[in-house]
Amino acid sequence: MTTDIAATSMPAVGDEAPGFTLPDDTGQPRRLADGRGRWLVLFFYPKDDTPGCTKEACAFRDADERIRAQDAEVWGISILGSGSKAAFKQKFGLPFTLLADEDHAVAERYGAWTRRTNDGKEYWGVQRITFLVDPDGRIARVWPKVSPDGHAEEVLRAITEARAA
Repeated sequence: MTTDIAATSMPAVGDEAPGFTLPDDTGQPRRLADGRGRWLVLFFYPKDDTPGCTKEACAFRDADERIRAQDAEVWGISILGSGSKAAFKQKFGLPFTLLADEDHAVAERYGAWTRRTNDGKEYWGVQRITFLVDPDGRIARVWPKVSPDGHAEEVLRAITEARAA
């Protein structure tokens, strides 16, 4: 699978994180501004309950206690609805917030909505991208091409380093 992330713009380190309001896995609205005052990990993933997305989400689940100990919180964002998020969360015991970006407007603002190719077919979808947002609402770190293997630990190290700086 290949991706053309040059087709969309992506916030850079130091930029203010684009604001949003999205329904969470319970259907309640969550605003990016609700995360002010603590570190936020925003990870964009293609779909709930698929192999790579499950691997990534479960790695964040396994690191969640250590991430929270760094005064940080994880929010996962994909295009499926709140019902799908609730089922995914329950099935894998995910302790963090999942957000439903059904019209992919937030993914577009973060550069995660991209043209993708799989088995010779082109389509638009969510690229696996992660942002670390600082307590002031600015982008502190960007991972533009994420592999689920080891990513949660990499994010945890980045949070620890950023807090120490």
